[in-house]
Amino acid sequence: MAIGAPYIPENITVHLGKPQENARNVTVPFPDYIKNVASSEIYPTWPEEAIRANILAQISFALNRVYTEWYRSQGYPFDITNSTQYDQYYVEGREIFENISRIVDDIFNNYIVKQGSVEPYFAEYCDGKTVSCDGLSQWGTVDLAGQGYTPYRILQYYYGDNIGIVENAPIRPYIESYPGFPLRVGSAGNEVKTAQVELNRIGQNYPAIPRISSPDGFFGVETERAVKEFQRIFNLEQDGIIGKATWYKLKYIYASVKRLAQLTSEGLSLPEVEPPFLTSLKPGSRGNEVRFIQYYLNVVSYFNPEIPTIAVDGIYGPQTEEAVRAFQRYYGLTEDGIVGRNTWVRLNAVYNDLIKSLPPGYQGQGAAIYPGYHLKQGATGEDVRNLQTYLNRISDNNPDLPSLAVDGDFGPATTAAVRAFQQQNNLPVTGVVGPITWERIRQQYDELV
Repeated sequence: MAIGAPYIPENITVHLGKPQENARNVTVPFPDYIKNVASSEIYPTWPEEAIRANILAQISFALNRVYTEWYRSQGYPFDITNSTQYDQYYVEGREIFENISRIVDDIFNNYIVKQGSVEPYFAEYCDGKTVSCDGLSQWGTVDLAGQGYTPYRILQYYYGDNIGIVENAPIRPYIESYPGFPLRVGSAGNEVKTAQVELNRIGQNYPAIPRISSPDGFFGVETERAVKEFQRIFNLEQDGIIGKATWYKLKYIYASVKRLAQLTSEGLSLPEVEPPFLTSLKPGSRGNEVRFIQYYLNVVSYFNPEIPTIAVDGIYGPQTEEAVRAFQRYYGLTEDGIVGRNTWVRLNAVYNDLIKSLPPGYQGQGAAIYPGYHLKQGATGEDVRNLQTYLNRISDNNPDLPSLAVDGDFGPATTAAVRAFQQQNNLPVTGVVGPITWERIRQQYDELV
């Protein structure tokens, strides 16, 4: 499943055959694809109201395939087939009718939704003569248009009164939903939250999958247990890590249990797809996500003089933009000064590679450097032991901060201490130690030693 609200892909890849058949794939601009399908499946002499209703159904159907990654989640390198047994009829190289082309240009970035849901509706349809179905009847739309029905009323007639039309959806290149790196204990971000929501919903159909009590975008022990059980059920390697195979199996099973590719779809609500973290950072952005990338850039800068050091102030100003541009320039990325997906993936990878190359307990200019993953309840090991040591030293001068047993076990007491520290320092009170909380703890610890 794509993360966030649906969009219109610039291109769509069509398999010229049934899914399993050995056939060519062609990639074409999305509007051209819809023009071809409409010219192949309906008649240009039909009333315009019927043509528009059919085209909206065809757009919505195709977008549903793209948004749910229906075929890509099954390992296919395409978005949709041209087999009417499975999808819509596309004829490579066919003539496009002028009036159909004009209508598609007008509405190609509109699609059908069910009220309360965000995903493009699986607008199933059939010709209504040789084949009947529970969805729209193409020939039936002609009769309804003749009775004075508008395109919207025609669609309501077949799909119900509780449908809406999203208009002027954004257009952008297709980007696969897999983040480009595996998610594991300590990972955080929108992709983690998406996986947690999916695991919890799949667990309703497969109760052996333990429920994640707080799908908050932080990958902890609860999430690892749920992933391992999901992997066991679906015959994947039980490593508790969401790599590409596990990611796309999640997509496929989630879409299946929610019936997203059926007329009876359960639907996706906005809270299910709304990303809790910003998806891109640019000049003018503010907040902890900005502090996050500023901290990472400073660590990279410490080992790479080509990257300037900047203040970790949560404000994406000129200095931060220049540091981002320097990073992009050095690592061969598009130098736009914006931290989008590609820049974040590379920054995360460079940072983690640096952490792995350092000797254990490396302190740099003070306390041990942030270990490169989020620490939360359930975590264990030397990094937790360091955290507890730093918090205890700070608590010596801060009676409102509880002292801890330095046992390397991130339990409820450590969570409470972290939350207290965050409360005192005007940080988001999550009980999770990411780079910003770690850096603030490190700064206070260094001032005391």
